[in-house]
Amino acid sequence: MPLQRNDKRTPTLGDGAHFFRSLVATPRLTGAVAPSGQPLARAMAKAVGPIGQGLVVELGPGTGPVTRALLERGIDRRRLVLVEYDRRFCRVLESRFEPATVIEGDAYDLRRALAPLADKWIAVVVSSLPLLNQPAHRREKLIADAFDLMGPEGVFVQFTYGLLSPIPRGACVGRYAAHGGAPIWRNLPPARVWTYRFDANAGPADSPIVNLSRKAERLKRDFAEKRARAAAALKRRRQVLRDRLAGRAASASNELESRARARLGREDDQ
Repeated sequence: MPLQRNDKRTPTLGDGAHFFRSLVATPRLTGAVAPSGQPLARAMAKAVGPIGQGLVVELGPGTGPVTRALLERGIDRRRLVLVEYDRRFCRVLESRFEPATVIEGDAYDLRRALAPLADKWIAVVVSSLPLLNQPAHRREKLIADAFDLMGPEGVFVQFTYGLLSPIPRGACVGRYAAHGGAPIWRNLPPARVWTYRFDANAGPADSPIVNLSRKAERLKRDFAEKRARAAAALKRRRQVLRDRLAGRAASASNELESRARARLGREDDQ
């Protein structure tokens, strides 16, 4: 249900000013001095993938850059549920994205925040929360609560400015398959988008170093295979050239021998 409040005024401060004020007031909950850039917002919306039915819950939408990117990908506003802690941001979201549902609440207490939607199917949770500002146990509880509400078919999308998975690697074992996207260098600061899906056979979330090591090994194998193929092709070509040269040399030798015999025959006749 939309946030119930009579005050529908649109704040006059710019988005950056709202973020700065929120950061000063609640630094652990805001975690940024400016909204997510457009490249990051679009990468998060893309990571959601195709959605058939169900609600799309966004945690910590701020002033709505990721919300806007989700709408650009064709998600109906009526399927959006925006959970925001900051009251000023809630007013901004209401004015910009009506009739999306805006809930003023604590995303780290997700069950309580989404209690009014207990009878609704949640397909995806998209989080812009600064998870690295929180202790590991709160991060683990957040994703566990999210999948309890979504079910095993759900998708949890989270961005981070850090190098590693914002959900601790050990917490993913036997629970979630984690995939980290490529760094988004055009965002300031650069960020990565992580996607988590339920997987009882999952191992720990791979760090970028592990991913780079695996990529380097694949490149090394590919280079070795290409080098071997190129060497074999060169060897075949050299053999073809040798055979041609040998054939031409044999023909020339036979021709010279025939000419010599013909000359000797003429000399004998004389």
